[in-house]
Amino acid sequence: MITLFFPINFSAIGAEHLALAVSCYVIVFLTLFLLSLVFGILPKLHTRNLRKQMQKGGAQVNTLIAGKMVPGEVCAAIAMAISMYFEELHDQETSILTIKKEGKSYSPWNSKIYNVINFNRFQR
Repeated sequence: MITLFFPINFSAIGAEHLALAVSCYVIVFLTLFLLSLVFGILPKLHTRNLRKQMQKGGAQVNTLIAGKMVPGEVCAAIAMAISMYFEELHDQETSILTIKKEGKSYSPWNSKIYNVINFNRFQR
């Protein structure tokens, strides 16, 4: 048994536990890899399909597809409007913090200090 600095008993880990852990890690990383491929390839396939439609259809299909696309200026205006809307949702506070000092109120947090300090010496 290897005991470096960790008080862990590695003898309790069996072959089936290691196989389960390795298979789970492989499944997770394989899934992440496949998701990255899907999200990387889908936009390219969509633009390729759009290009083929534009080449086959001619001017009529080009005007239909171009009519569906939103210009960048419109996207910027919409983004600015949404940003301004969400800024208005927050309350405009004065950011003034008022702290009132309380007298010596009893609290379990400060009760120990009363037992430590000898108050007879401080009284006049």
